[in-house]
Amino acid sequence: PLFTRFGDIRLGGKDAKPLLTRWQWFSITLCTTVAIGILFWATAEPLYHLTAPPTSLGIKPNSPEAARFAMSTMYMHWTFTPYAIYTVPSLMFAYAFYNRKQPYSLKATISPLLPTRLKNATWLGESLDAICLYSLVAGMAASLGTGMITLAGGFGYFVGWKTTPLLLAIVGICIVAAFCISSATGLLKGIRILSDLNVRIFILMFFFVCITGPTTFILRFGVESFGQYIDTFFKMNLMTGAMPQDKWAQSWSVFYWAVWMAWAPITAMFLGHIARGYTVREFVVFNWILPSFFSVLWMAAFSGTTLHMTMIQKLGLQEVLSTKGPNALIYSLFSHLPWSSFMIVVFLIAAFLSYVTAADSNTTAMAALSSQGISAESTETSLIPKLAWGLSIGGVAWVMTSSAGIDGIKMLSNLGGLPALFLLIFISIALCVTMYKHRFYNEQDEDTES
Repeated sequence: PLFTRFGDIRLGGKDAKPLLTRWQWFSITLCTTVAIGILFWATAEPLYHLTAPPTSLGIKPNSPEAARFAMSTMYMHWTFTPYAIYTVPSLMFAYAFYNRKQPYSLKATISPLLPTRLKNATWLGESLDAICLYSLVAGMAASLGTGMITLAGGFGYFVGWKTTPLLLAIVGICIVAAFCISSATGLLKGIRILSDLNVRIFILMFFFVCITGPTTFILRFGVESFGQYIDTFFKMNLMTGAMPQDKWAQSWSVFYWAVWMAWAPITAMFLGHIARGYTVREFVVFNWILPSFFSVLWMAAFSGTTLHMTMIQKLGLQEVLSTKGPNALIYSLFSHLPWSSFMIVVFLIAAFLSYVTAADSNTTAMAALSSQGISAESTETSLIPKLAWGLSIGGVAWVMTSSAGIDGIKMLSNLGGLPALFLLIFISIALCVTMYKHRFYNEQDEDTES
């Protein structure tokens, strides 16, 4: 879309006016997708890869080569690949909903592939919507579990509490209550305001770590590792570890792909909704390129600092990971930087807002998908379905995290990602077909199917 005439198409028609400014659009997009993930995993994950790289690659644990592998893997897991998984269905839905006047259903995303007799089949759309709602409940519950563990670890750092099921329940209730309240206020109030605040806090934290941390190392090692990421892009993204029965890919990459795929179909409806008034080319820039580069910078700062403190400064972060768990690692990192107490409070606020804004946008989309009368002119829904979905997600997240911890989060992600995988394959094909055929569409008569 970036380099074709398809990129010139304006979502909603030639005269469509944007719902949001570009800054608001970028903020909401960033916070709706992987924001809570980069807060939790940016410090913990590189140490896992440092100490236990894939056996099939023959990398010696805790070596400089393992450190470069860990850093390049952070780029793979948190930048261009996950945002591409979100961007493709989001773009397809936005074009189908606004320009082709398809109903507010996931069936719209595969409409170019359907025979005429199935395009008006309500049972097909309802079935797809139900499957993807199930997938997102699992995916959001996994993400909420991550947020609950992160925040519980922060409270434990200050007051000495252990991460118990009761503490997880209290944190979960606070998060669910906050995103239900925010969702009830509508797109242009709760979501917009929280996303704007959240991204500003992200930027503050990024510059703080860059300035007070190992600045030169962050720049040099970040660039070096990004080069390795580019060099091994296809090899690592397609790695399964099948021949030597290496479990690393299933434990990490497949887990992440399942997370993004579980979120992607329903999230696509929200991201497509807020893109009205912008061109397809702008959509790709603001939903794929800009968020991906933001994550590149974030990982360079936080993951780079973690590896520097571990391998060069010898500050014992590996011991913290093994004894206190991944949720304590970010707080240990801040404890070795100036103004640690203040920055930990800032981090807790960011973690709280990150999940609230992501859950806010997705419960809005889920509620709309569960309601009738949704159109391009009116996409707001009542409070009751938003509350119902919020409580359901919170309950599932608490059960899985309190009983199984990180393993429960991974299991939820895999359960949610599997059914969404097949839909995303068809959506990708549908987008390719749409790009090929769009020159035959009469943009002046957007109700006419080609």
